[in-house]
Amino acid sequence: MSNAQKQQKPPAEVIYADELKRLREQDDGPRPKGWTLSPRLVRAFILGDSTLGCERKFVGNPSLVDRAMVALATNRGLILVGEPGTAKSLLSELICAAICGDSTLTIQGGAATTEDQIKYSWNYALLLAEGPSTKSLVAAPLYRGMKEGKVVRFEEITRCPQEVQDCLLSMLSDRVMAIPELEGGDGMLFAKEGFNLIATANTRDRGVNEMSAALKRRLNFETVFPIPDFQTELRLVQRQTAKLLAEAGVPSVPSPDLLDVLVTTFRELRTGETTDGQSMEKLSTVMSTAEAVSVGFSMGVKGYFMGSGEATAEDLVECIAGAAVKDDPEDMKRLRRYIEQRVSKRKGGAWKAMYKARTKLPG
Repeated sequence: MSNAQKQQKPPAEVIYADELKRLREQDDGPRPKGWTLSPRLVRAFILGDSTLGCERKFVGNPSLVDRAMVALATNRGLILVGEPGTAKSLLSELICAAICGDSTLTIQGGAATTEDQIKYSWNYALLLAEGPSTKSLVAAPLYRGMKEGKVVRFEEITRCPQEVQDCLLSMLSDRVMAIPELEGGDGMLFAKEGFNLIATANTRDRGVNEMSAALKRRLNFETVFPIPDFQTELRLVQRQTAKLLAEAGVPSVPSPDLLDVLVTTFRELRTGETTDGQSMEKLSTVMSTAEAVSVGFSMGVKGYFMGSGEATAEDLVECIAGAAVKDDPEDMKRLRRYIEQRVSKRKGGAWKAMYKARTKLPG
């Protein structure tokens, strides 16, 4: 078994290494400086193209992908905003894998993120022994991205304090990083062609640390919306659930009827509207497509390892409760009312089984 197969989540450039290599070999289109693929083939890699043997990897608006590439081909950075679970991180990973062949130059934003985790830090043993030098400097993702001419990913940027966010200003505007500890030419790092930044921020956290106007001016904002079409979302949940279960060594996949119920439930609780247009309570929790995939995966694992071998409606109810009820205890009451008032009236064996399994809800 290869190292890539042993990893829980290999980066996109490893998973799709053969596809990317094939695209690079046949790419004769114009490309921005520093890019390893032309925008036309980056688009094909992400959105799929049967004539080129590319599967679709991101289910979203194609124009969003086009605008994202245009932003990254200019001297402006890009920020993807949207509800949690709308595949912002996946899109940023795929874009980086296609543009520069490396999606691992990633900064994970959070309250504890510091400037040296973004730019650079020091090997203090060497620093004390030899003084500041390029040898004792420990490159962080932004330093490496500028030096190697690659796109840097900044996940959940609005979770960082504003003063930490603003350390990006000179790199995004002047494309230069000052390193005052070093003398001479080493004291300034000028970005190589191909460098840029793609950030993500979910709308639930945008008010935590408001982004400065100066930083906003240096970024193109693009919103990633939830999947609007039911059948598209259902196919995605089916495909990703089957993929995750296969990787986990689980041979059985939840039945199509159960996954249909799962996706319908998620969409109705997310939007506050039933499939026939009736208004209903929605949950405060974000019932995203990513969460639906997680529930489908959990159902399969639970049914195989702890049940009869296949996922059941009882597994669905138990797993959906864990996804639906997080911070607000009222969400459990809303979920109960949904099952009592909506699920109880639905026809079909899977719906009736879900209603019968309502006793599995905790509490």
